[in-house]
Amino acid sequence: MNSQRLNRNEVNSRWKSDTTLKVQFYDLDPMNIVWHGHYARYLEVARCALLNSIAYGYDEMRASGYAWPVIDMRLRYVAPATFGQSLNIRAAIVEWEHRLKIDYLITDAATGKRINRASTTQVAVDAATGEMCFISPPVLFEKLGLPFPVETP
Repeated sequence: MNSQRLNRNEVNSRWKSDTTLKVQFYDLDPMNIVWHGHYARYLEVARCALLNSIAYGYDEMRASGYAWPVIDMRLRYVAPATFGQSLNIRAAIVEWEHRLKIDYLITDAATGKRINRASTTQVAVDAATGEMCFISPPVLFEKLGLPFPVETP
């Protein structure tokens, strides 16, 4: 067992991005906290920043001939976010070989207190045929600066 334990507020990855958002009034529910459904939008903002940082945003995905629909999204709410609060959203690519999995950590930008942990999973779909790819296409490996895996007999 590894004697060093990963800090619960860390997302361990080579490919990560931080985005800061300020909670707006229109994001609140009747309890004056961010309505749970708005977190999906927060994740999307962070995911776009991350993908743009590796030069594989949605325009580049489309140009490469692949769509990358989200097929799974998981969120764990730890504390409520409130009006005017600045949030830091860290997004990190943690799986890429057969799917694109991104982990997220949302914290209070001032204190570092954890608000939410989440993950999304996307798969490559060939735009020409509509067929799902069972291995991520070479373009993703290229954008990550990794060699494409070669099957060995």
